[in-house]
Amino acid sequence: MVNYWKSKVLPKIKKVFENPKKAAALEACKAFDESKEQYSKECEEKKTDLEPKVTEIYQASSTEIKALIKEPTDAAVKKHSAAVQKFLDELAKIDFPGSKSVSEAATKVGPAYVSGPVLFVFEKVSTFIPAPVEEEKKEEEAAPPPAEAESCAEEVKEKEIAVEAAVEEKVEDAPPAAADPPKP
Repeated sequence: MVNYWKSKVLPKIKKVFENPKKAAALEACKAFDESKEQYSKECEEKKTDLEPKVTEIYQASSTEIKALIKEPTDAAVKKHSAAVQKFLDELAKIDFPGSKSVSEAATKVGPAYVSGPVLFVFEKVSTFIPAPVEEEKKEEEAAPPPAEAESCAEEVKEKEIAVEAAVEEKVEDAPPAAADPPKP
């Protein structure tokens, strides 16, 4: 009876609950993992040709994609799967290394199931993105030039001296403290 259960019934139950997308995603991930080194080499070889194209696509993409490329996570890929798919399709149009196979797999099973290859492609894309100019400007504004910093420090010292002088005057002008009254 146990043999019959294991050989006939259990396989049918597994087929009912088995997700075909997971199996297809697993195969796609394995095939991509085998080609990772090749894609890395292609990225290095085509860097000068791809950089302006990738930058243009990146600039035209949504803020979610920009954030995802800066800090790639599985949760973000699942959350923004439609935007991820669109970005992968754009990369596939310019023949970005690895993007075509990832885009095809994501189209078949969804970007969330092939998040490993998607994150790999996004990491490669991030190497083509120049440092944001806005952040550099903010850093320059945040740190005042040395001359201004010294003048600010001098102003603070002058104010501290003025406050100390005012406190000393109040202490000198104040009447002496009365002795504590006796306790009954």
